[in-house]
Amino acid sequence: MSLLSDLEHVVTTVLSTDPSFNKVTREVLDQHIADARQVALADAKDDFLMSLMRLLALPGNGHTRLIPNNAISVLPLRFVAIGSQVNLVGSAPGLGAAQGAQLIAVNGVCVKDIEARAADYLAGTRQRERVVGPMLFAWPHALKRLGVCKEVGLIEYKLRTDVGQTTYLRMHTDDTVSGSIWCPRNEHGKSDAAWVPTEFLNVRDFLEDGLLLAFPSFFDLSEKKLPDAICSAAEHVRSRASTPLLIDVRGNTGGDFLKTMPLIDAISEGATDRNVGLLVDKFTFSAAIVFVAITKFRLGARCQIIGEEMGDGLTFYAEGGLLDLPASGASVRYSTAYHDWATGRIDETTPAEIAKQIVPVGTLKLDRSWVAGALNADPADGVYRDILRGMNI
Repeated sequence: MSLLSDLEHVVTTVLSTDPSFNKVTREVLDQHIADARQVALADAKDDFLMSLMRLLALPGNGHTRLIPNNAISVLPLRFVAIGSQVNLVGSAPGLGAAQGAQLIAVNGVCVKDIEARAADYLAGTRQRERVVGPMLFAWPHALKRLGVCKEVGLIEYKLRTDVGQTTYLRMHTDDTVSGSIWCPRNEHGKSDAAWVPTEFLNVRDFLEDGLLLAFPSFFDLSEKKLPDAICSAAEHVRSRASTPLLIDVRGNTGGDFLKTMPLIDAISEGATDRNVGLLVDKFTFSAAIVFVAITKFRLGARCQIIGEEMGDGLTFYAEGGLLDLPASGASVRYSTAYHDWATGRIDETTPAEIAKQIVPVGTLKLDRSWVAGALNADPADGVYRDILRGMNI
């Protein structure tokens, strides 16, 4: 099995079926396919993966992308974008790294410059780029391709702690481990890369101040836990028809929004003067964005969006599938269906069950900017209570 066979899979399965590529000219596609073929012939796996990243990023559709995590070797460091910064939130034991410190530069090249160089390799909106991009800071080959380091040698990370102290971490390019350990395929922003949701609903009752419903994910392999969680949440909402609601979908990378409709219905049926807040961040994706869009459309001014800009826009291609590339070990996420939650348009690729729910929400501007603490930790009850009280002023 050769890298050329991987490229053939991408061309025949992805480029020929994913409608997001319709906006890319044949000339540009052929140029990037030729670049990928050249490095495939040289059997240069990491260069091949970077070429595929750039090829699949061409439509600017975040749901269409290369997922190299299981195929690459990275330094044992976990970088996550928090707010407008990139922070070191995890590292292998014994490194003496400053956990939570802000990354300032790599080999003297500032973070902003590296992000600018990496932009062509990252699909989707600026926020999605900031979600996926930190992986590149731990991938020596990517840093080499971006002109930050040499093939073999030391990599120096300049960091700033939360008290303003500058510190340095020096790693050798040979000291790598599997990317799957430090870079989750669905980046959720948690300090623990291996985190997966065990529960689909967290409820906190703040009595007269309001009710918190937190949903870490809408993706449920069991196909039972999420419907049960949505049913439970809907019961809470209906039992307190006038109580202010705060719904937390930060870090929710999506799943099946259709399964959340009973909760949206329950929220919509509440008192006409009830305020509802939606907590979002750059790790809010796909079905979670659609959940926010429909809720906002139904409630209008009574619904406040709080946090930071989400990981995708309102117009995109999604559904599709996941293609595993056997030679390189990477995967490709490709799309087949058109979504337009900005104007409510559909086309022949939009599935009928989704077309029935499409609404023209316009925009999802933030009503209030807010970013959680240094390690994107779960806020204390007092923080949630203050947000609820602020919604009701």
